[in-house]
Amino acid sequence: MLQVEDLPVVRPVRDGDAQDLYGLIAVCYADYPGCFVDPHDDLPDLRAPSTSYDETGGAFWAVEDERERVCACVAVDFPESDTAELHRLYVRPDQRGMGLGSRLVHQAEAYARRKGASRIVLWSDTRFTTAHRLYTRLGYVQGEGQRQLADISQSAEYRFEKKLESIQASV
Repeated sequence: MLQVEDLPVVRPVRDGDAQDLYGLIAVCYADYPGCFVDPHDDLPDLRAPSTSYDETGGAFWAVEDERERVCACVAVDFPESDTAELHRLYVRPDQRGMGLGSRLVHQAEAYARRKGASRIVLWSDTRFTTAHRLYTRLGYVQGEGQRQLADISQSAEYRFEKKLESIQASV
């Protein structure tokens, strides 16, 4: 059984994490045929990750492995009043299956609640079926249809949404 001291530390990203974040996303995308990373056009938030979500009151966190390399991340921002949006949930393949993805989603949800969000949304590539199972397990509902992106991978994405309980109701 995992002890608290065995859990990896979730910390705010630093600008020095940019290369590790690019690498993490590239490794995760490599699991899906036709999914590519274009760091110049598709990932502008990774150019200065420590401040990339500040404008909308958001946050971006990372988890390091035993070699102090970023092995997982998640971000959240607030595109509308009362609405949070989850971004950049990635867990390196060798770190999956240990609850790290769930832990990061819960981190983002707790932050969103503290900031007054009543719901949280996310967009996920249609190919990321393992992530979709995680979102469903965590109470997210997939919306109708999908949106098409003009990225290097010609991605199509599903929208997921979850209502957030208030801080008082969740205590």
